[in-house]
Order: sequence, then C-alpha cells, then structure tokens
Amino acid sequence: MSRHVGSFPLPPYLKNKLLAGGFSTAEDFEDVKPVELSKELKIAPEEALEILRVVVGDQKDATSPSSDDDGMKTALDMLQEEREQGSIVTFCAALDDILGGGVPLTKITEFCGAPGVGKTQMGMQLSVDVQIPAVFGGLGGEAVYIDTEGSFMVHRLEDMAKAAVEHCRHIATVENNRDQLEAMGDFTVENVLSRVHVYRVHDWVELVALINILPEFLQQHPKVQLLVMDSIAFPFRHDFEDLSLRTRLLNGLAQSCIRLADSHKAAIVLVNQMTTKMGHAGDGHAHLVPALGESWGHASTIRVLLFWEAGHRYARLYKSPTREEATVPYQVTVRVLLPETCHNCYATDLIKKTLFSSH
Repeated sequence: MSRHVGSFPLPPYLKNKLLAGGFSTAEDFEDVKPVELSKELKIAPEEALEILRVVVGDQKDATSPSSDDDGMKTALDMLQEEREQGSIVTFCAALDDILGGGVPLTKITEFCGAPGVGKTQMGMQLSVDVQIPAVFGGLGGEAVYIDTEGSFMVHRLEDMAKAAVEHCRHIATVENNRDQLEAMGDFTVENVLSRVHVYRVHDWVELVALINILPEFLQQHPKVQLLVMDSIAFPFRHDFEDLSLRTRLLNGLAQSCIRLADSHKAAIVLVNQMTTKMGHAGDGHAHLVPALGESWGHASTIRVLLFWEAGHRYARLYKSPTREEATVPYQVTVRVLLPETCHNCYATDLIKKTLFSSH
C-alpha cells in the first residue's frame, strides 16, 4: 500500500490537507476511522468518508485477487451459478412461491410499505430463517441487521427463533432423522440470537461508515449470508438540504451493497418506507410510492410492496428480472399449525409453525 495520495481522484484542497496532516501514501490510512480523519484534518465528516472511500476502496480493488481470465465467465457458467445459489425462505409459502423459492442470495431485495404492515417483522424473520440448518434444506448461515430507526425488537426475534426451533424439532422427531436430530443440538434459541449481529446507527454518517467497514467484518464472519438494512430511507429523509450529496451517497450505498452481495454470496434486504406523490398538475390525485425517488428504484434487483387492503395484508412482487408480477396475501401471526405427517416439510411446505404465513 505505497500509492501516493496525489494519484487518487480527490479535489486539490483535500490532497493538500492530507499532505499537511502527514497522510502521504495509502498505507497511512490503515485503521483510520472517518471521525478521526475529520477531526485531525478539520474537514466535514462527509469529506472524510469520501476520502476513505476513494483511497481504501481503490486499494482493495487493486489488491483483490482476479481470475486468470480477468473475471470473464461464460453465459453457461452464470446460469449454473444462478441455479446453484440458495434462497432464504420467508416462512410464507405464497410469498416464497412468487419469489421463486424465497429471498435469493447475491441479490438486493427491497421490501417497501407503510408503517405497521410488517416490514421490520419480515427483516427479523429472515434473520432467523437464514440460520435453519442445511439438513432441513436451509443455509445454516448468520445475519447482520442494521437498525436505523430503533425498531429492532429483540423479544420479537426471540419469539421467531422459538417458533423456528420448535418447527425444525418437530420435523426431526416425526421423521426420526438422525442427521436432523443431531443438528438440533446446535440449532437452539440462544445460538440463533447470538448469530444475528445487530448494529444501531443514528444518522447517515454512521451508516456510510458502517457500510465501508462491513467487508472486513464479513471476512471475519464468513457464515453471514444475510444483510438487513432497516430502513434505508430513514437517515436520508430528514435534515438533508444538499440533495445532490444525498443522491451521491445513495448511489454509493447501492454500489457497496451490490459488491457485498456478489463478493460474499449474501442476500441484501433493504426495508424502505412509503411517501406521498402528487399526481399531474390539476388532477388532484395522490398516491403512495416507495421513498427516495424513482432513481433509487433501480438499486434493487427485486422489489416487493407490502400494503393493506380491506383489513388484510398483501405482498406484491413489483419488480423482478425473472418472475412475473404477482400479489399474494400474508399475515403476521404466532399460530401453531403443525401437520399430522411431515415428509420433507422444509422443501415442500414451510408453513407449519410461523410468524409469517399466507391466508
């Protein structure tokens, strides 16, 4: 890491401040945090974040291993990889069906909806479901949960963990499957809770800083296969006068999420709020749309709208590169709905004991 700071695409005044502060090569930025750099150089936090993004990001790209054919893949290779990649079930059979088996790995899936419709419940449910052992057809992974609103409820997560553990234990008992019974020794409520890594961030500066250090965390925790951000909109909707800066930051976050999903074979789940959009001038109509504008709609691979209608919850697959648009009902519940027999239950019918289910 000996590249000189003068060679990086930074404004001249920032290069001068860096040199005056003793930062002459990329190596000098090792283990430097955005807040520390901001204070030391007397620059704005967003400028410190931009410097670290450019310098540290470019160095990681330059030192990352590349294949012999410079990352080239055939279409057949890509198709096979796509088919082999797993999905995280939502514990709602109808929703899993329209998604093609669940929330896919290596993709960005966005759940949008009004308050109280179940967005946070969905994020927490997926944090539990990603941990279901492989012998039950799950991934046996871990989750990172980024809470920007303070809406993460650990007691609710505990309820979900208990339901998932009891459901899998029931399957193992009914099937009398030795491998499944052995897996239950590790698949406990305590272990499930210990494998959900929660970050509470309070503003966009903390969020961007966290996204920048997540690659290192994920390298240290290779079993993480799910990243939930709840919500993406909240840090950017209030007290943000510089809209051009907001756009740049959101674009940077989107690119970072794409890299994380691809390099770590993880599912990225973004929770988004809704906002009111007025119709064309003079028509007097208004309707709810996902927050952050139309340009943000291109950030996710899959977009699901959660909404109320006639007192019932519905999920609409609004955007997907491979699936048709569809709408299904779902509900948030703690009911026990166990069948008398269960043959390969996980692969064929996951709705046995759930917190998310179809009607």
